[in-house]
Amino acid sequence: MIRLPITRLRDGMVTAQSIYNSEGASYLTRGTKLSQQYIDRLHKLGISSVAITSLDPDMPLPPPEDIIREDTRVTAIHQVYDTYARIQQAKDMEIPPLLSASESIIADLIQKPENLVQMTDIRLYDDYTFAHSVNVAALSAMLGLLCHFTKSDLITLTMGALLHDIGKLNVNIKILNKPGALTDEEFQCIHLHPEWGWRRLRELTSTSLDVAAIANIAYQHHEHLDGSGYPRHLTDDSISDFSKIVAIADVYDALTTQRPYKKAYPPHIAYKIMTKCSGKQFDPPLLKLFFDHVALYPIGTVLKTAMGYGIVKDVHIGMTRYPRLILFADNSNQLLPTPITIETTDHDSDFITSVIDGNDFGALCFRLKFNPASLLMQE
Repeated sequence: MIRLPITRLRDGMVTAQSIYNSEGASYLTRGTKLSQQYIDRLHKLGISSVAITSLDPDMPLPPPEDIIREDTRVTAIHQVYDTYARIQQAKDMEIPPLLSASESIIADLIQKPENLVQMTDIRLYDDYTFAHSVNVAALSAMLGLLCHFTKSDLITLTMGALLHDIGKLNVNIKILNKPGALTDEEFQCIHLHPEWGWRRLRELTSTSLDVAAIANIAYQHHEHLDGSGYPRHLTDDSISDFSKIVAIADVYDALTTQRPYKKAYPPHIAYKIMTKCSGKQFDPPLLKLFFDHVALYPIGTVLKTAMGYGIVKDVHIGMTRYPRLILFADNSNQLLPTPITIETTDHDSDFITSVIDGNDFGALCFRLKFNPASLLMQE
Protein backbone atom coordinates (compact mmCIF):
# COMPACT_ATOMS: atom_id res chain seq x y z
CA MET A 1 0.00 0.00 0.00
CA ILE A 2 1.07 3.57 -0.49
CA ARG A 3 0.13 6.83 1.24
CA LEU A 4 -0.61 9.61 -1.21
CA PRO A 5 -1.41 13.30 -0.75
CA ILE A 6 -5.02 14.05 -1.56
CA THR A 7 -3.98 15.91 -4.73
CA ARG A 8 -2.54 12.68 -6.21
CA LEU A 9 -5.61 10.51 -5.74
CA ARG A 10 -7.33 9.33 -8.93
CA ASP A 11 -10.61 7.69 -9.91
CA GLY A 12 -10.53 3.94 -9.33
CA MET A 13 -7.82 3.82 -6.68
CA VAL A 14 -8.76 1.56 -3.75
CA THR A 15 -8.60 2.86 -0.16
CA ALA A 16 -6.55 0.91 2.40
CA GLN A 17 -8.09 2.81 5.33
CA SER A 18 -11.55 3.62 6.62
CA ILE A 19 -12.46 7.22 7.42
CA TYR A 20 -14.92 7.89 10.24
CA ASN A 21 -16.84 10.77 11.68
CA SER A 22 -17.57 11.19 15.38
CA GLU A 23 -20.86 9.28 15.44
CA GLY A 24 -19.36 6.13 13.99
CA ALA A 25 -20.58 6.70 10.46
CA SER A 26 -17.90 6.06 7.88
CA TYR A 27 -17.24 8.54 5.11
CA LEU A 28 -15.39 5.78 3.30
CA THR A 29 -14.62 2.20 4.26
CA ARG A 30 -11.40 0.43 3.39
CA GLY A 31 -11.60 -1.27 0.02
CA THR A 32 -13.70 1.54 -1.55
CA LYS A 33 -12.96 2.53 -5.14
CA LEU A 34 -12.44 6.27 -5.20
CA SER A 35 -14.42 8.56 -7.47
CA GLN A 36 -13.75 12.23 -8.09
CA GLN A 37 -16.76 13.02 -5.92
CA TYR A 38 -15.21 11.07 -3.02
CA ILE A 39 -11.85 12.78 -3.56
CA ASP A 40 -13.45 16.25 -3.56
CA ARG A 41 -15.31 15.39 -0.35
CA LEU A 42 -12.11 14.22 1.38
CA HIS A 43 -10.45 17.48 0.37
CA LYS A 44 -13.31 19.51 1.87
CA LEU A 45 -13.06 17.48 5.09
CA GLY A 46 -9.44 18.58 5.42
CA ILE A 47 -7.91 15.12 5.00
CA SER A 48 -4.40 15.61 3.61
CA SER A 49 -3.44 12.06 2.65
CA VAL A 50 -4.93 8.59 2.25
CA ALA A 51 -3.37 5.14 2.01
CA ILE A 52 -4.32 3.26 -1.15
CA THR A 53 -3.59 -0.29 -2.26
CA SER A 54 -2.16 0.54 -5.72
CA LEU A 55 -1.33 3.54 -7.89
CA ASP A 56 -2.97 1.86 -10.87
CA PRO A 57 -6.80 1.89 -10.85
CA ASP A 58 -6.64 -1.19 -13.08
CA MET A 59 -4.95 -3.10 -10.24
CA PRO A 60 -7.61 -3.04 -7.50
CA LEU A 61 -5.68 -4.84 -4.77
CA PRO A 62 -7.79 -5.58 -1.69
CA PRO A 63 -6.77 -3.82 1.53
CA PRO A 64 -5.33 -5.78 4.46
CA GLU A 65 -7.97 -7.26 6.75
CA ASP A 66 -8.75 -5.36 9.94
CA ILE A 67 -8.39 -7.07 13.32
CA ILE A 68 -12.10 -6.39 13.98
CA ARG A 69 -15.06 -6.24 11.60
CA GLU A 70 -16.16 -2.92 10.11
CA ASP A 71 -19.64 -3.09 11.67
CA THR A 72 -18.12 -3.88 15.09
CA ARG A 73 -15.85 -0.84 14.85
CA VAL A 74 -18.61 1.49 13.62
CA THR A 75 -21.05 0.37 16.34
CA ALA A 76 -18.42 0.81 19.04
CA ILE A 77 -17.53 4.32 17.84
CA HIS A 78 -21.21 5.23 17.93
CA GLN A 79 -21.57 3.88 21.47
CA VAL A 80 -18.56 5.86 22.74
CA TYR A 81 -19.87 9.00 21.01
CA ASP A 82 -23.31 8.45 22.55
CA THR A 83 -21.76 7.93 25.99
CA TYR A 84 -19.87 11.22 25.81
CA ALA A 85 -22.99 13.00 24.54
CA ARG A 86 -25.13 11.65 27.41
CA ILE A 87 -22.59 12.76 30.01
CA GLN A 88 -22.42 16.24 28.48
CA GLN A 89 -26.22 16.37 28.79
CA ALA A 90 -25.90 15.42 32.49
CA LYS A 91 -27.47 12.00 31.89
CA ASP A 92 -26.36 8.68 33.38
CA MET A 93 -23.88 6.54 31.48
CA GLU A 94 -25.53 3.50 29.88
CA ILE A 95 -23.46 0.38 30.54
CA PRO A 96 -25.23 -2.27 28.37
CA PRO A 97 -24.34 -0.74 24.93
CA LEU A 98 -20.68 -0.34 25.91
CA LEU A 99 -20.62 -3.87 27.31
CA SER A 100 -22.12 -5.20 24.08
CA ALA A 101 -19.50 -3.29 22.02
CA SER A 102 -16.71 -4.71 24.21
CA GLU A 103 -18.01 -8.26 23.80
CA SER A 104 -18.20 -7.83 20.01
CA ILE A 105 -14.60 -6.58 19.84
CA ILE A 106 -13.40 -9.58 21.86
CA ALA A 107 -15.47 -12.03 19.79
CA ASP A 108 -14.00 -10.68 16.53
CA LEU A 109 -10.46 -11.06 17.85
CA ILE A 110 -11.11 -14.60 19.07
CA GLN A 111 -12.56 -15.55 15.68
CA LYS A 112 -9.42 -14.50 13.78
CA PRO A 113 -6.49 -14.52 16.21
CA GLU A 114 -3.97 -14.78 13.34
CA ASN A 115 -4.77 -11.31 11.98
CA LEU A 116 -1.96 -8.78 12.25
CA VAL A 117 -2.51 -5.07 12.87
CA GLN A 118 -1.76 -3.72 9.38
CA MET A 119 -3.39 -0.31 9.05
CA THR A 120 -5.24 2.10 11.29
CA ASP A 121 -8.22 4.18 10.28
CA ILE A 122 -8.41 7.92 9.57
CA ARG A 123 -10.25 10.31 11.88
CA LEU A 124 -11.08 13.95 11.51
CA TYR A 125 -9.34 16.18 14.05
CA ASP A 126 -12.42 17.12 16.08
CA ASP A 127 -13.65 13.50 16.05
CA TYR A 128 -10.39 11.94 17.17
CA THR A 129 -11.38 10.83 20.67
CA PHE A 130 -14.20 8.44 19.73
CA ALA A 131 -12.46 6.36 17.05
CA HIS A 132 -9.21 6.54 19.04
CA SER A 133 -10.94 5.00 22.05
CA VAL A 134 -12.25 2.11 19.94
CA ASN A 135 -8.87 1.47 18.34
CA VAL A 136 -7.21 1.49 21.76
CA ALA A 137 -9.88 -0.96 22.97
CA ALA A 138 -9.27 -3.32 20.03
CA LEU A 139 -5.49 -3.18 20.42
CA SER A 140 -5.75 -3.65 24.19
CA ALA A 141 -8.14 -6.59 23.84
CA MET A 142 -5.75 -8.16 21.32
CA LEU A 143 -2.90 -7.88 23.83
CA GLY A 144 -5.11 -9.17 26.65
CA LEU A 145 -5.98 -12.24 24.59
CA LEU A 146 -2.29 -12.84 23.90
CA CYS A 147 -1.73 -12.69 27.69
CA HIS A 148 -4.45 -15.37 28.10
CA PHE A 149 -6.70 -13.18 30.23
CA THR A 150 -9.97 -14.63 31.43
CA LYS A 151 -13.20 -13.53 29.74
CA SER A 152 -14.03 -11.39 32.77
CA ASP A 153 -10.65 -9.66 32.68
CA LEU A 154 -10.93 -9.11 28.91
CA ILE A 155 -14.26 -7.36 29.45
CA THR A 156 -12.74 -5.16 32.18
CA LEU A 157 -9.74 -4.33 29.99
CA THR A 158 -11.82 -3.53 26.88
CA MET A 159 -14.39 -1.47 28.77
CA GLY A 160 -11.62 0.46 30.51
CA ALA A 161 -9.90 1.08 27.18
CA LEU A 162 -13.13 2.33 25.59
CA LEU A 163 -13.50 4.80 28.46
CA HIS A 164 -9.85 5.60 29.21
CA ASP A 165 -10.12 9.17 27.90
CA ILE A 166 -13.52 10.02 29.42
CA GLY A 167 -11.79 12.64 31.60
CA LYS A 168 -11.10 14.69 28.47
CA LEU A 169 -14.72 15.82 28.67
CA ASN A 170 -13.37 18.29 31.24
CA VAL A 171 -10.73 19.62 28.81
CA ASN A 172 -11.53 22.38 26.36
CA ILE A 173 -11.56 21.05 22.77
CA LYS A 174 -9.36 23.99 21.73
CA ILE A 175 -6.65 22.71 24.06
CA LEU A 176 -7.00 19.11 22.81
CA ASN A 177 -6.66 20.22 19.16
CA LYS A 178 -4.25 23.11 19.64
CA PRO A 179 -1.69 23.03 16.78
CA GLY A 180 0.94 25.06 18.62
CA ALA A 181 2.80 24.61 21.87
CA LEU A 182 0.70 24.33 25.03
CA THR A 183 1.12 26.78 27.88
CA ASP A 184 2.01 25.51 31.35
CA GLU A 185 -1.60 26.02 32.40
CA GLU A 186 -2.86 24.04 29.40
CA PHE A 187 -0.41 21.22 30.16
CA GLN A 188 -1.66 21.14 33.73
CA CYS A 189 -5.22 20.86 32.47
CA ILE A 190 -4.32 17.98 30.14
CA HIS A 191 -2.49 16.20 32.97
CA LEU A 192 -5.63 16.26 35.09
CA HIS A 193 -7.80 14.28 32.67
CA PRO A 194 -6.84 10.84 34.10
CA GLU A 195 -8.02 11.87 37.57
CA TRP A 196 -11.19 13.44 36.17
CA GLY A 197 -11.89 10.19 34.32
CA TRP A 198 -11.31 8.13 37.47
CA ARG A 199 -13.64 10.32 39.50
CA ARG A 200 -16.37 9.93 36.89
CA LEU A 201 -16.00 6.19 36.36
CA ARG A 202 -15.73 5.18 40.02
CA GLU A 203 -19.33 6.37 40.47
CA LEU A 204 -20.64 3.73 38.04
CA THR A 205 -23.01 1.17 39.51
CA SER A 206 -22.79 -2.33 38.10
CA THR A 207 -23.06 -5.78 39.62
CA SER A 208 -21.36 -7.48 36.64
CA LEU A 209 -18.33 -5.21 36.10
CA ASP A 210 -15.16 -4.50 38.09
CA VAL A 211 -15.83 -0.77 38.31
CA ALA A 212 -12.73 -0.03 40.40
CA ALA A 213 -10.45 -1.69 37.82
CA ILE A 214 -12.13 0.15 34.93
CA ALA A 215 -11.77 3.49 36.74
CA ASN A 216 -8.11 2.72 37.49
CA ILE A 217 -7.39 2.25 33.78
CA ALA A 218 -8.51 5.84 33.20
CA TYR A 219 -6.43 6.96 36.20
CA GLN A 220 -3.21 5.12 35.33
CA HIS A 221 -2.93 4.97 31.53
CA HIS A 222 -0.39 7.84 31.49
CA GLU A 223 1.79 6.44 34.29
CA HIS A 224 5.30 5.20 33.39
CA LEU A 225 7.24 2.31 34.87
CA ASP A 226 10.05 4.64 35.99
CA GLY A 227 7.70 7.06 37.79
CA SER A 228 7.96 9.83 35.19
CA GLY A 229 4.30 9.63 34.15
CA TYR A 230 1.24 11.41 35.50
CA PRO A 231 -0.86 12.20 37.45
CA ARG A 232 0.57 10.30 40.47
CA HIS A 233 4.08 9.32 39.27
CA LEU A 234 3.43 5.66 40.02
CA THR A 235 6.15 3.07 39.38
CA ASP A 236 6.07 -0.45 37.95
CA ASP A 237 4.46 -2.54 40.68
CA SER A 238 1.88 0.14 41.49
CA ILE A 239 0.50 0.20 37.93
CA SER A 240 -2.10 -2.42 37.01
CA ASP A 241 -1.47 -4.82 34.11
CA PHE A 242 -4.64 -3.45 32.49
CA SER A 243 -3.21 0.07 32.56
CA LYS A 244 0.18 -1.07 31.23
CA ILE A 245 -1.59 -2.63 28.24
CA VAL A 246 -3.81 0.39 27.56
CA ALA A 247 -0.76 2.67 27.82
CA ILE A 248 0.91 0.78 24.95
CA ALA A 249 -2.20 0.76 22.77
CA ASP A 250 -2.89 4.43 23.51
CA VAL A 251 0.57 5.65 22.51
CA TYR A 252 0.78 3.43 19.42
CA ASP A 253 -2.55 4.67 18.10
CA ALA A 254 -1.69 8.29 18.91
CA LEU A 255 1.63 8.03 17.08
CA THR A 256 0.13 6.46 13.96
CA THR A 257 -2.73 8.97 13.72
CA GLN A 258 -2.51 12.45 12.20
CA ARG A 259 -3.33 15.29 14.58
CA PRO A 260 -3.38 19.09 14.14
CA TYR A 261 0.03 19.30 15.82
CA LYS A 262 1.74 16.22 14.29
CA LYS A 263 1.84 13.96 11.27
CA ALA A 264 0.95 10.29 11.37
CA TYR A 265 4.03 8.15 11.87
CA PRO A 266 4.21 4.85 9.95
CA PRO A 267 4.24 1.70 12.11
CA HIS A 268 8.00 1.08 11.82
CA ILE A 269 8.73 4.58 13.14
CA ALA A 270 6.23 4.14 15.99
CA TYR A 271 8.07 0.90 16.80
CA LYS A 272 11.42 2.68 16.97
CA ILE A 273 10.02 5.47 19.16
CA MET A 274 8.28 3.13 21.59
CA THR A 275 11.06 0.54 21.91
CA LYS A 276 13.41 3.33 22.99
CA CYS A 277 11.06 3.78 25.95
CA SER A 278 10.91 0.07 26.83
CA GLY A 279 11.58 -0.44 30.53
CA LYS A 280 11.15 3.27 31.26
CA GLN A 281 7.67 4.03 29.98
CA PHE A 282 6.43 0.62 28.84
CA ASP A 283 6.54 -2.91 30.19
CA PRO A 284 9.18 -4.73 28.02
CA PRO A 285 7.49 -8.17 27.68
CA LEU A 286 4.12 -6.56 26.90
CA LEU A 287 5.67 -4.19 24.36
CA LYS A 288 7.48 -7.04 22.58
CA LEU A 289 4.29 -9.12 22.51
CA PHE A 290 2.39 -6.17 21.07
CA PHE A 291 4.83 -5.49 18.25
CA ASP A 292 5.06 -9.21 17.46
CA HIS A 293 1.49 -8.74 16.19
CA VAL A 294 1.80 -5.36 14.45
CA ALA A 295 2.95 -5.31 10.82
CA LEU A 296 5.76 -2.76 10.85
CA TYR A 297 5.76 -2.95 7.05
CA PRO A 298 2.19 -3.78 5.93
CA ILE A 299 1.65 -5.96 2.87
CA GLY A 300 2.06 -3.87 -0.27
CA THR A 301 4.62 -1.50 1.26
CA VAL A 302 7.55 -0.76 -1.06
CA LEU A 303 10.96 -0.81 0.63
CA LYS A 304 14.46 0.26 -0.29
CA THR A 305 16.90 -2.45 0.76
CA ALA A 306 20.60 -3.18 0.53
CA MET A 307 19.85 -5.20 -2.62
CA GLY A 308 17.41 -2.80 -4.26
CA TYR A 309 13.65 -2.22 -4.20
CA GLY A 310 11.08 -4.75 -3.02
CA ILE A 311 7.37 -4.92 -2.23
CA VAL A 312 6.17 -6.62 0.96
CA LYS A 313 4.52 -9.93 0.14
CA ASP A 314 3.96 -11.44 3.59
CA VAL A 315 4.32 -10.56 7.26
CA HIS A 316 4.26 -13.24 9.95
CA ILE A 317 3.39 -13.10 13.64
CA GLY A 318 6.53 -12.85 15.75
CA MET A 319 8.65 -11.81 12.77
CA THR A 320 7.10 -8.43 11.99
CA ARG A 321 10.49 -6.73 11.64
CA TYR A 322 11.40 -9.15 8.86
CA PRO A 323 8.78 -9.21 6.09
CA ARG A 324 9.05 -11.40 2.99
CA LEU A 325 9.73 -9.24 -0.07
CA ILE A 326 9.53 -9.55 -3.82
CA LEU A 327 12.62 -7.74 -5.10
CA PHE A 328 11.86 -6.09 -8.45
CA ALA A 329 14.63 -3.50 -9.07
CA ASP A 330 18.27 -3.06 -8.20
CA ASN A 331 19.97 -0.10 -6.54
CA SER A 332 20.65 1.43 -9.96
CA ASN A 333 16.90 1.77 -10.59
CA GLN A 334 16.96 -1.03 -13.15
CA LEU A 335 14.18 -3.63 -13.29
CA LEU A 336 15.35 -7.14 -12.54
CA PRO A 337 14.85 -9.61 -15.42
CA THR A 338 12.97 -11.83 -12.98
CA PRO A 339 11.62 -10.71 -9.58
CA ILE A 340 13.21 -12.47 -6.60
CA THR A 341 11.50 -13.47 -3.36
CA ILE A 342 13.64 -12.39 -0.40
CA GLU A 343 13.41 -13.58 3.20
CA THR A 344 14.68 -10.59 5.16
CA THR A 345 15.35 -12.92 8.11
CA ASP A 346 18.34 -14.14 6.10
CA HIS A 347 19.91 -10.67 6.16
CA ASP A 348 21.30 -8.20 8.69
CA SER A 349 18.96 -6.02 10.73
CA ASP A 350 19.90 -2.97 8.63
CA PHE A 351 18.98 -4.72 5.34
CA ILE A 352 15.85 -2.53 5.04
CA THR A 353 17.03 1.06 4.60
CA SER A 354 13.82 3.04 4.01
CA VAL A 355 10.13 3.01 3.10
CA ILE A 356 9.24 4.41 -0.32
CA ASP A 357 6.06 6.45 -0.07
CA GLY A 358 4.08 9.28 -1.65
CA ASN A 359 5.76 11.23 -4.42
CA ASP A 360 8.93 9.11 -4.25
CA PHE A 361 6.91 5.99 -5.00
CA GLY A 362 5.23 7.62 -7.98
CA ALA A 363 8.58 8.81 -9.31
CA LEU A 364 10.04 5.31 -8.94
CA CYS A 365 7.16 3.74 -10.87
CA PHE A 366 7.55 6.40 -13.59
CA ARG A 367 11.29 5.75 -13.95
CA LEU A 368 10.83 2.00 -14.09
CA LYS A 369 7.61 2.13 -16.11
CA PHE A 370 6.44 -0.58 -13.76
CA ASN A 371 3.96 -0.86 -10.89
CA PRO A 372 5.19 -3.37 -8.28
CA ALA A 373 1.58 -3.95 -7.17
CA SER A 374 1.31 -6.18 -10.24
CA LEU A 375 3.54 -8.69 -8.43
CA LEU A 376 0.91 -9.08 -5.72
CA MET A 377 -1.87 -9.39 -8.30
CA GLN A 378 -0.12 -12.51 -9.56
CA GLU A 379 -0.25 -14.20 -6.16
